[in-house]
Amino acid sequence: MGLFLKAAIGALVVVLIGLLSKSKHYYIAGLVPLFPTFALIAHYIVGSERSIEALRTTIIFGIWAVIPYLAYLVSLWFFVGLWRLPLALPAAVGCWVVAAWLLIQGWNRWHGQA
Repeated sequence: MGLFLKAAIGALVVVLIGLLSKSKHYYIAGLVPLFPTFALIAHYIVGSERSIEALRTTIIFGIWAVIPYLAYLVSLWFFVGLWRLPLALPAAVGCWVVAAWLLIQGWNRWHGQA
């Protein structure tokens, strides 16, 4: 039953995005996937299984994790002006991967967890 409920919620989110994308407020469709579902799960698990300090570190890393998403958005904005969408999307995802890798490398170097 739990798996069915999760699938139903996921389907509802997709329907909501689809409906919003057809409305006069189509831009709100870009906000819906950013609801912190996975962040809530991660913060609950870290906060209940580790120390509050570990949770606070996770939260700070989450703040920095906005950088790869910003790299994705900025690069996608640029790429859709140059290429068709099927090429622009994976290129922007590649930018996200590079930015995420750089973030992790920098974080590990700064915090001595290399």
